[in-house]
Amino acid sequence: MPSVMGLIEEREVAARQRVESLRNELDRLVAELEEAEAARDRLVIAKETVSEVLSEAGEPKDVRVSHARPVEPEPAVARTVPGSVVPARREGLNVTVLPPDYQRIMHVLADRERAGEGSAICRQLASLLDLELVPAKIEGVRSKAKRPAARGWLVEDTPGSFSVAVSQGGGS
Repeated sequence: MPSVMGLIEEREVAARQRVESLRNELDRLVAELEEAEAARDRLVIAKETVSEVLSEAGEPKDVRVSHARPVEPEPAVARTVPGSVVPARREGLNVTVLPPDYQRIMHVLADRERAGEGSAICRQLASLLDLELVPAKIEGVRSKAKRPAARGWLVEDTPGSFSVAVSQGGGS
């Protein structure tokens, strides 16, 4: 007759294996998502570049490419559009050029920095952003924080722990 502790240990091993399997699948999906977002970002940049080139060449604004919408030159001042590209951090840009969700992350981290609390892990960020603390929301925050980190707005101090880049001066 098997012992109760033995049965529990067997279930624990199975549960650990399941968790590891799900983590691996999540890592694969996050990587796939990042690749898809990068492809989308390249297309957005290509569309903006074509629009700029056409507007500089004196083409009419209503030039159509394939079955796409009319290509219109983007204004010189960056707009914040949900789902838009996070630009690389450079001198002269402030957080207002970022899409709203990224601005919120930047402001939360800047507030933590001003309060002397330092970097925040994704679970803390999700909580500070008033999101439900479930894996999907936390992973969404992680994905969103990685983009500005890759472009110089944030620093990923340790895996999953983010702070405002030093050059930000508080992120405001």
